[in-house]
Amino acid sequence: MAVLRRPVRLAAPLFGALAVFLAGFAGLAGNAGAKVFDPVSFTLDNGLQVVVVVNRRAPIVHHSVWYRVGAADEQAGESGLAHFLEHLMFKGTESLAPGEFSDIIAANGGRENAFTSWDYTAYYQTVAADRLEIMMKNEADRMANLMLTDDVVLPEREVVREERRSRIDNEPGSQLGEISRAVLFLNHPYRIPIIGWDHEIEQLSTGAAVAFYDKWYAPNNAVLIVAGDVDPEEVRALAEKYYGVIPRKDVPQRKRVVEPPQNAPREVTLESPRVRQPQVRVTYLAPSHRQAVEQGLRNDTYALQVLSEIIGGGATARLYSRLVVEQGIAGSAGAGYSPNDYDYSTFTFYVAPRPGGEVAPVEAALRAQIAELLQSGVSEEEVAAAKKRLVAAAVFARDSLATAPRVIGAALTTGSSLEDVEAWPERVAEVTVEDVNRAMKDVLRDAQSVTSYLLPEPTS
Repeated sequence: MAVLRRPVRLAAPLFGALAVFLAGFAGLAGNAGAKVFDPVSFTLDNGLQVVVVVNRRAPIVHHSVWYRVGAADEQAGESGLAHFLEHLMFKGTESLAPGEFSDIIAANGGRENAFTSWDYTAYYQTVAADRLEIMMKNEADRMANLMLTDDVVLPEREVVREERRSRIDNEPGSQLGEISRAVLFLNHPYRIPIIGWDHEIEQLSTGAAVAFYDKWYAPNNAVLIVAGDVDPEEVRALAEKYYGVIPRKDVPQRKRVVEPPQNAPREVTLESPRVRQPQVRVTYLAPSHRQAVEQGLRNDTYALQVLSEIIGGGATARLYSRLVVEQGIAGSAGAGYSPNDYDYSTFTFYVAPRPGGEVAPVEAALRAQIAELLQSGVSEEEVAAAKKRLVAAAVFARDSLATAPRVIGAALTTGSSLEDVEAWPERVAEVTVEDVNRAMKDVLRDAQSVTSYLLPEPTS
């Protein structure tokens, strides 16, 4: 999940398990094992990682900077600060007036946006290829020279509070999602909403924003990704010219608390007169790619992606075909898992009854499908078909200019590597039936689950 500065939808990552660090790439060199995006990578002397993905389908370029800091890195009592600073990054520098960078992008026919997650914060522009230098010059400028005063910070704080009211407080589904995470994570900061609790947003100050910026925003805590109609050597020269002159900082290591053992299933219900379509979700705690690697269980994350495809990967998947098509009791059904988190991930099932239907029968049908999975497992045919669909998706990943930056940025800021990104099709192809059934039984345990009900408020 990510909070976008503006309501623009980003392409969802086509796949999850991805890469480690580029620090070992001291020189400009192609990745000999390239299989998906064929990236070129190098690291500047100040520690900035740079990734270039050449895509000449159109004379445009996608330029983005990803910082390894997000909502889960905030101090207690300062929820929403990472997202708040994302807003403030558009408020000008020593050489640019508030909003001037955005005006420059618009004047050059470009588009921009930014987004914050629990683990990273990113800024991007899409512009004609011959305007790349302008983007790099000004993005580098705000990496080091952001200017914040109460005059620009305090009004923007009210903008963020209004954003929260609009996207969370007035949306029952978003409210339920927020509460469900707070219940799923007993101790880890993933339980805190990215946008923050309103009473804590209200207390965020200019000083807190400046301190967060000074602490985390540094070239050695960032990844620059340039994709499009570019020459890697020219990108390197521009990166050294504009980003290479920014001094590195002593950036603290991330200190995240660990979840205690979870020994009981939990349940959350939200009723609202605004709900027209009831829904039930069952969410399980699952390993992220980084966690799985550290525990020697890397294959589990690929197996869980295959399981997600089998059970919830579209109209031919188990849940949709059985509950929507065959039984005709559900209006929608599916499942999802992505390993792209620095710490814990989740595996989620969801189902909604047909219009006018009740939640109880579709929940019972969903529970029956989960029980059948745990008892009988998946078949060779299902695993083979799911792997084929997933690998085929990777073939088309280069078609979108924004896909490579999205996948690579999320990977490099959550503990994966370029090698993981490029090896993804091979690792998915290696998944076996035994891998899927073992990983599934480790994750689908009631004791580490939350069931969430979104229901219409009774009228009498």
